[in-house]
Amino acid sequence: MSGNLVARSVHDLSAAAWFGGSLMGAVGLNGATAQAKDPTERTRLSSLGWKRWAPVQTAAFAAHLGTWAPILWENKGRYVAQQGVMRWTWVKAGVTVAGAAVTLYSGMLGRKVDELSQQGAQGATEPSPTASPELQEAQERLRLLQWTIPAFAGAVIVLGAHHGELQRARNLRPKRLDNVKAVARLVPMKGPAGVVKSLLTS
Repeated sequence: MSGNLVARSVHDLSAAAWFGGSLMGAVGLNGATAQAKDPTERTRLSSLGWKRWAPVQTAAFAAHLGTWAPILWENKGRYVAQQGVMRWTWVKAGVTVAGAAVTLYSGMLGRKVDELSQQGAQGATEPSPTASPELQEAQERLRLLQWTIPAFAGAVIVLGAHHGELQRARNLRPKRLDNVKAVARLVPMKGPAGVVKSLLTS
């Protein structure tokens, strides 16, 4: 496993950047820009901040997905031999793809809010009563998505930690050995074969 230290580190750090960046944006950036005195500056400044973060976010996604292949290759034997690994790998893949799609959609909504920023707003994700229906809809969706994105990113990190826990000694019992033990319990054996059975089923 140590031969893949770089890939594993980049994989985890990129997920951490996704989580930390999205959470800071929701709490810090969107919260701070809502305090701007000029209503038109609230969405404009928020959009500027997210634009600055977007290249880092894209690089983090690319690094996260790019390091997936070597990690999968190194652990290919576990998918066959160890129970549950393949299932949790698919779960993590599904959560990652869903989170990436939500993040991309959020960026599209953010661009729309930026284009309509001259209308003013109560906050980065809080529309003013006089805003157009288009701006109101975009901001209301962003209000929900700003918390959904770090939730997805956090889930990816937790699932990565769960994968690590599956490598602990007590979880490394291969499926094939479990099958052999199950058969041994059903078949009565005596003599030397009985000794082997007792070792398998213990």
